[in-house]
Amino acid sequence: MTLADFPRHSLMFGPSPVHPLNRLSDHLGGARIWAKREDVSSGLAYGGNKVRKLEYLVPDALAQGADTLVSIGGVQSNHTRQVAAVAAHLGMKAVLVQEQWVDWPDSVNDRVGNIMLSRIMGADVRLSPSGFGIGFKDSWKQAIADVEERGGTPYAIPAGASDHPLGGHGFANWAHEVAAQEEALGVFFDTIVVCSVTGSTHAGMIAGFADLAENFGGKPRRVIGIDASAKIDETRAQVARIARRTAASIEVGREISDEEITVLEGWAGNFYGIPVESTDAAIHLTGRLEGVILDPVYEGKSMAGLIDLVTSGEIAKDSTVLYAHLGGQPALNAYSARYH
Repeated sequence: MTLADFPRHSLMFGPSPVHPLNRLSDHLGGARIWAKREDVSSGLAYGGNKVRKLEYLVPDALAQGADTLVSIGGVQSNHTRQVAAVAAHLGMKAVLVQEQWVDWPDSVNDRVGNIMLSRIMGADVRLSPSGFGIGFKDSWKQAIADVEERGGTPYAIPAGASDHPLGGHGFANWAHEVAAQEEALGVFFDTIVVCSVTGSTHAGMIAGFADLAENFGGKPRRVIGIDASAKIDETRAQVARIARRTAASIEVGREISDEEITVLEGWAGNFYGIPVESTDAAIHLTGRLEGVILDPVYEGKSMAGLIDLVTSGEIAKDSTVLYAHLGGQPALNAYSARYH
């Protein structure tokens, strides 16, 4: 099956917008930077990159007769917030396991931001003491079993919707969307910068651009993942695995090479979800120059990477860069003690 053959349930306004970040580009004095805004792509609970992924999971859930979406993430998971929104939109239930992925001392961490929004939308929110990890957890398996025991039909969605057979398809479609926007704008983005943690956003892009490679006239394009997991080896392996699985699923027709899989470390700090000095600097700089709000878990770290890669010349001065804004801003309230 090609990507177009997979059923997709529309949850977005349409293609997420693309716009130049001219003041940031001028300030850095290097490559021209644009942003593609997953954070304003949907009317469902502030949008975000997981809404795009869920467009491909929803038809599968409905086909299975599911009445409850069951997922897992950290206390301030953007993903679980978006699962809660999609469930409410479809008239389904949501059970969300919220783990202690981040050792963050803010006194209202488990009562504001994403988790508050999930509660407002009627999700069954379950706090778990388990730490950060992108694997399959017993607490999540128990939540699935609980739905079955009450006579419901659960649909299991792993963390970030990543380790799911359809997890990469949404961002493979993102790549197709970018190609159409490039044609309309008369621009070519030779470098894509995206945050990488659970892997399927970055991996989907790699597979999607590989699917379209023959349309670029041989122009080189890099998709650079900036690690924010602080577990670089796990993240790199997961991106590679999901990219290859997605490419096979959508019949790209060739193997994804190691050279196409770039996950860079250096901006995550020592722990997932804990901002560091470069995170704060990126958030403040982008906010001050562009009025664009970033979060301290994902976008603050990927933008910090982009800034350093542009200013060092690793991303060449004549490059045109597309920054993927994945939409984590609702978590900012849980970091109120740091940003005040």
